[in-house]
Amino acid sequence: MKTKSAAKKRFKITATGKVVAAAAGKRHGMIKRTNKFIRDARGTMVLADADGKKVVKNYLPNGL
Repeated sequence: MKTKSAAKKRFKITATGKVVAAAAGKRHGMIKRTNKFIRDARGTMVLADADGKKVVKNYLPNGL
């Protein structure tokens, strides 16, 4: 099975096997968000184990 090209751009697999992605919710509507939310969503986040397994199995079967 091929690796999904869109997933290659959005997810990275760490050395320990966890999946890292950019935080969601920063495209528009920032005026109603709290400053804490904007700060926290600035970087990346580690996906939950269940979500990470789904990403690897369905979209990144060969890793990166």
